[in-house]
Amino acid sequence: MDQTATAPRVDADANPDPLVARLRAGDRAAYAEMVRTHGGRMLAVARGIVGEGDAADCVQDAFLQAFRKIDTFEGQAALGTWLHRIVVNAALMRRRKMMARPELSLDELAPVFDDTGCRVEPTYTLLDEPDLAERTEVRAAIIDGLAQLPDEARQIILLRDVEGLSTDQAATELGVSVSAAKVRLHRARAALKRLLEPAFGADSVAEIGAEA
Repeated sequence: MDQTATAPRVDADANPDPLVARLRAGDRAAYAEMVRTHGGRMLAVARGIVGEGDAADCVQDAFLQAFRKIDTFEGQAALGTWLHRIVVNAALMRRRKMMARPELSLDELAPVFDDTGCRVEPTYTLLDEPDLAERTEVRAAIIDGLAQLPDEARQIILLRDVEGLSTDQAATELGVSVSAAKVRLHRARAALKRLLEPAFGADSVAEIGAEA
């Protein structure tokens, strides 16, 4: 099957949210309502990624992007969830600049195997501590890892593992086939795992979403 084939896209007019319709019509009052309704939560999200100093700029950038791209909003998730993804992306890009680290390719982060076909790095195991991701140092490492992923990989992880969309929904949102979305998700998760392994060790990194 051709993995580059696109999935059917949702009719933009099918979204029932009246605020979305007003935003698409260029209603400035609707834009102000969107900021009032969602701005506080987005600011909190940005603070968690870049800190207080840069959070407001990230939120402003996110709202400007949302206003420009409102016609691309597919309605697979709620408007607030879509805005959450945009502000996370904006904040991760700001954090990447703060870290002074380049974006890495998925090929650089692919698992390494020896001549016998065995993986060089240790394999991953499930955690006995389900709250590990809540620890400050782990959260920071995950955020830094996401910031280094290429946009294609970061987007599929945000859709599936942050927003909780199904693979079918994520494929529609990205305009790719379901099989292509599964491959993209598998590679993105593997890349993130490899970024986390040096900091915490193979046995300290959760099996990130074994199911596509």
